[in-house]
Amino acid sequence: MKTAFWASAASLSLGAAVLGFAAPAFAGEAFVGVYKHDVTFIGKAVGLGAAGREDGVDVHLGYRTNKIESLDWLGKPQAHAMVSINSENTSNFVAAGLNWKIDFGQPGGFYLRPGMGLAYTDGKAKLPPANAPGLTPEERARRTYLYYHRIEFGSHVLFEPELALGYQVSDRVSVELSYTHLSNGQIFHQGKNQGLDDAGVRLVYAF
Repeated sequence: MKTAFWASAASLSLGAAVLGFAAPAFAGEAFVGVYKHDVTFIGKAVGLGAAGREDGVDVHLGYRTNKIESLDWLGKPQAHAMVSINSENTSNFVAAGLNWKIDFGQPGGFYLRPGMGLAYTDGKAKLPPANAPGLTPEERARRTYLYYHRIEFGSHVLFEPELALGYQVSDRVSVELSYTHLSNGQIFHQGKNQGLDDAGVRLVYAF
């Protein structure tokens, strides 16, 4: 599983580079963020619920291209690729997709950044049932622990919607209050769809 995860990380990073349509060397921007893993307050606030089963802190490392001028019909989005590493080594993930920087008035101040992508997680796609017949007490205890401490994503491939509120500190540096969600959307899998909510802050540096 870990091998597949890092292979996916490499593939998504290459995909983001391709989406940049041969942008000049060092163009775009890099970002690093620190997030609380599996927060529940957002899901509860919007009535979607939240898993609240996993702990730890996530570190997000990523890259965005410049605006893709050839995608004018899509609002000239930026392509992004990122990897999320969990401090408890539970549900790590990689993601790639498109996002849009929407300035509030003149460029250089506050902005909104919605985005949508696809992700791959090495978390649990399907948990083994703890009430299956014939289990040893040890195996039943192991499965029960997993039920209360791991997210059941339903699929390793997931949708990755995100939203950030940012502030342009200088020509090169900005900070963003960021929310990232992972979910199968009942499209990659029918059934369990607990999902993951990450909330945190990231620092962005433009080359």
